[in-house]
Amino acid sequence: METRSDTPPRIPFADSARSTVGIEWEVAIVDRLSGELAPVGDRVLAVLAEQGDDPVASRITAELLRNTVELVTGVHDRVADAVADLEQQLAIVRRVIDQLGEYEVICAGSHPFGRWFQQAVTDKPRYHKLIERTQWWGRNMMIWGIHVHVGIEDRDKALPIMDGLMRYIPHLQALSASSPYWAGVETGYASNRALMFQQLPTAGLPYPLPDWEAYERHVDDLIRTGIVEEQTEVRWDIRPSARWGTIEVRVCDGVSTSAEIASIAALVQCLVEWMSTRLDEGESLPVLQPWFIRENKWRAARYGMDARAIVDLAGTQRPVADDIAELVTVLEPISRRLGCADELRGVRTMLEHGASYQRQLRAAAAADDDLTAVVRHLARELREGVAGQQ
Repeated sequence: METRSDTPPRIPFADSARSTVGIEWEVAIVDRLSGELAPVGDRVLAVLAEQGDDPVASRITAELLRNTVELVTGVHDRVADAVADLEQQLAIVRRVIDQLGEYEVICAGSHPFGRWFQQAVTDKPRYHKLIERTQWWGRNMMIWGIHVHVGIEDRDKALPIMDGLMRYIPHLQALSASSPYWAGVETGYASNRALMFQQLPTAGLPYPLPDWEAYERHVDDLIRTGIVEEQTEVRWDIRPSARWGTIEVRVCDGVSTSAEIASIAALVQCLVEWMSTRLDEGESLPVLQPWFIRENKWRAARYGMDARAIVDLAGTQRPVADDIAELVTVLEPISRRLGCADELRGVRTMLEHGASYQRQLRAAAAADDDLTAVVRHLARELREGVAGQQ
């Protein structure tokens, strides 16, 4: 009988400067009049390719659906510089879609009334393979998110920090929650995207693994059994990104303003640096029971900012909004050191204005449940760069 090797292939962890930051932002293109999703992402990228070698534009890429483009920053020391990078790319996309027709750009975890079977898949082998394998669930991935990468200077810190970050999944999920609608239906969830995405194989919460060698064995198991072809197909909510030498936080819904992206990115950057410092000082990072972590994710997806999070091993519960506010206070010294104090303070503004799902619901109520008004609301927020108050 064939047995698994005790020495699986090594996964090199790239050199990365500590607590540097990079952000990926998936944005959707919609028809300006109808609000429907518009499958013109490939046309946008073709125009950019024709315009020559622009190092900023070259980081704008395709995604699973042709109604989407992804904006990807370079590596930055400061969150403000990473967000400025995104805004520059967004301006480039706007110029192109203005040339192509009556289009607008929005970002949320889901489109208020789009239908999955009306969306065209980007013509790339990796996407066709994903759809072939996952079928109905894969075709339903009409969702958008943001990913925040933070540099880890020591590979052996990656998994302990990932495990420590699990405690803050409900905080990040609630702050970013922006998918209360699905195919024209109000779901009752703040983040329907969270539960949709975890239906994909290898997506969702990570497994607790004791060290990097255990992670290598895990990936080797997946490759040997045909579950994945390579490690980037492990689509956990939080994962080590060995290619870049980072921790990648992927749990967040898409957010509709650059100010909110800045605040969430600052929160993630500060959390990682805070945990990295504690490891340097010989501390062990507290890790919640997996069943608490799973329940916390569900509660934040269901109730958003009204969720009660389980915050310690004893099962203590408190409103997630209160815990977020306290966390910002704890992280303020770290934020000053990293140069993102203003951005971290923006988390308090998010608590005051409400998360995107709350603003979308208010926009719909003000328009007698006309969901095209929600699309216009999202487009306006993205264009103005700040969350509007209904």
